[in-house]
Amino acid sequence: MRNVYLDYSATTPVKEDVVKEMIPYFTEKFGNPSSLYAPGLEAKDGLNKARKQVADLIGAEEREVFFTSCGTEADNWVIEGVADAYKEKGNHIITTKIEHHAILHTCEYLEKHGVEVTYLDVDSEGFVSPADLEAAIKDTTVLVSIMMVNNEVGTIQPIKELAAIAKAHGVLFHTDAVQALGNVPIDVKDLGVDFISMSAHKIYGPKGVGALYKRAGINIPSFIHGGAQEKKKRAGTENTAGIVGFGKAAELAMNSLPEHAAHSDKLRRMLWEKIEANIPDITLNGPKDFTKRHPGNLNISFSYIEGESIILLLDANGICCSTGSACSSGSLGSSHVLDAIGVPITKANGACRLTVGDMTTEEDIDYVVEKLTQVVARLRELSPVNGAEGW
Repeated sequence: MRNVYLDYSATTPVKEDVVKEMIPYFTEKFGNPSSLYAPGLEAKDGLNKARKQVADLIGAEEREVFFTSCGTEADNWVIEGVADAYKEKGNHIITTKIEHHAILHTCEYLEKHGVEVTYLDVDSEGFVSPADLEAAIKDTTVLVSIMMVNNEVGTIQPIKELAAIAKAHGVLFHTDAVQALGNVPIDVKDLGVDFISMSAHKIYGPKGVGALYKRAGINIPSFIHGGAQEKKKRAGTENTAGIVGFGKAAELAMNSLPEHAAHSDKLRRMLWEKIEANIPDITLNGPKDFTKRHPGNLNISFSYIEGESIILLLDANGICCSTGSACSSGSLGSSHVLDAIGVPITKANGACRLTVGDMTTEEDIDYVVEKLTQVVARLRELSPVNGAEGW
């Protein structure tokens, strides 16, 4: 039995070169970066190098990158920080119905404290309408937050166009780029964004470390209070080894982005073509034009059966994938993303997300298609609604 991992959008394995870069910071380079003696300065050098590596990946200046514990913290920091810092101007935030829960739940929290939030609709492929954004902006709008790449269906939003609309109205623009980082080119200056959230473990780096890009000149309050770390903006002794690992992962991603994207896209297309040829009654969720979705993403609904059953039987065959976002896989109910793009509940409940990455091979694809075909056929034999109207 092969072991095949097809959930790269949930997390990625840490690459060997990243681990090698991190190890010394657990042992001989263990100093506190805030200390003035040699071991502390050595650790500080590691942080500074990583900050430049992450900044280079997104076309930013080093002083504009602030390390966090994860992408979720970066999202929370921006949304709550802007709401607080600009409350004299207004109390209105615009986002979309398909954002990660790190955005949606933070907005829901702020709504309980007097902030007005507009949740934009998306079309059947998950795209935001620039006209809808323009129409939603008010005199009281202080922030627009729209994710760059959707974590479930892979939709790549027209961020440059959307950010330009916000800028024309004097409104700050944030994008959650956790799924985009290392998968699509990012240049913050070209995009015209004010904030970007990032995470290391989606680009073959360690878990427990993320970053926020904050355009120079914009001031928002600290999210975590205490010491003077991160230019007095994010207190707490830095996760030096994790940050160093993030930096190395960013460097590797920058040096191999075209090759990585081409490899993922090739295997993603191969996987879709073989599934489509071997399994009837399926629906591709999200953009049909693969150039407009995450290069490794497939989200497929299998009619008449439940996605959870598919996942469990594939796992028994050594194959890992998911029914949607790994961050919400323990929750009940259908995906809020699939609901927002108009996927009927019957098809949404039969959806699986399969995402390929650097370690995926053509042999893996053949094995997955073989086992998936068997699993779907078996579950449909057992399904009481197989062929029923409405499915």
